[in-house]
Amino acid sequence: MERILKFIGAAWGAKKIGGGKCGCIGTIVVFLILYWLLGFVFDMF
Repeated sequence: MERILKFIGAAWGAKKIGGGKCGCIGTIVVFLILYWLLGFVFDMF
């Protein structure tokens, strides 16, 4: 369940931050960074 929430949160954030402005590669990079950061957030709780 935690992985699904991380994936959804990172996908939503990447769409908001990188959607349209950064292109496809930028959106993927933003997604990976957000997924990595959300891993730390879920580990704290």
